[in-house]
Amino acid sequence: MTTYNDWHPADIIAALRKKGTTLAALSRSAGLSSSTLANVLSRPWPKGEWLVATALDMHPAEIWPSRYFDGSGILLDRKARIRGSTG
Repeated sequence: MTTYNDWHPADIIAALRKKGTTLAALSRSAGLSSSTLANVLSRPWPKGEWLVATALDMHPAEIWPSRYFDGSGILLDRKARIRGSTG
């Protein structure tokens, strides 16, 4: 069994700040309530994970490997789980 270490929530917040944004600003720019995107720090949410990862110029699997890889180390297609996603 493979274990993956997700980024610590404080590291995600710090990385966003280094990029000149915040979770609240990202949330608002996506048309969400300013506190909505904070949910991604504590529970899986593919849409939110992609919003954060895109702001950090990376794939969400780099931030949350435990959410994106199965026990065999195979990358899961979680983008397909986003409601209303066309791509």
